[in-house]
Amino acid sequence: MSIVIGIDVGISSTKIIGIESGKRIRSSMDSTASDPLTAAYGAIGKFIHKNDLTVNDVEHIMATGVGAKRLKTPILDIPTTPVDEFLANGRGARFDTGLDHMVVVSMGTGTSMVRVDGDNIRHIGGLGMGGGTLKGLAHLLLNTSDIATVAALAEDGETDKVNLKIEDVCDADIVNLTGDATASLFAKASQNNLTDNDLAAGLIHMVLETIGASAVLSQIDSGVKDFVLIGNIARLPQCREVFPALERLYDVNFHIPQYANYCTALGAALSYRYENE
Repeated sequence: MSIVIGIDVGISSTKIIGIESGKRIRSSMDSTASDPLTAAYGAIGKFIHKNDLTVNDVEHIMATGVGAKRLKTPILDIPTTPVDEFLANGRGARFDTGLDHMVVVSMGTGTSMVRVDGDNIRHIGGLGMGGGTLKGLAHLLLNTSDIATVAALAEDGETDKVNLKIEDVCDADIVNLTGDATASLFAKASQNNLTDNDLAAGLIHMVLETIGASAVLSQIDSGVKDFVLIGNIARLPQCREVFPALERLYDVNFHIPQYANYCTALGAALSYRYENE
């Protein structure tokens, strides 16, 4: 048995995934701890135990993410190699979607964007909007920093009470814009008595719409039509509302792959094969 472990040591959580025989995904899990270093070692130990492995079954550990530089090599006497996070994003998304030309939108604490054209993978930018924004504003407005709680509240919220739509300011559709398109996020908040549900829905839609529109606008006239969403907040149920609307508005395709929240760790593990080839 030959397992390569990919580990993504992030700001708020650590993701881990295993690749067996170069292409079969063995298992995925995440871990949190008071610091990234503790989370990383804990995740690797947990992975080995859960999969009934021994240290000798693990051929290599490929580490990426903002906390990966703190890892000392080797880990548990297993050879460990750092991987560029942007390369990991692109390789993981390419494997998980089968797409060769796309922009990978990694929605973590903030957001990074990576352009993929086959083996040519390059970082094209990012923005300071993401899960960290959602947590911080939810703490101020809803007295919780738990994103799952915010998402549950948002299920019963009404964004029409929060956001100004084109139809609110114009009697007819504008060229390339329908009446239900957002004219201004949170512009109606002062006009209505908002419930916590409405605020939660408004917050999530604000973060997702801003990220999605920014990604599309970064590729205007480039020919790119496919945008792959990865990271924890790609799993929010509100993504099923926001991104189809943006698809219709901009005539693009948004994809949320099977391993969206593990794509960076997956790309790190796959990088072992790339480096050896």
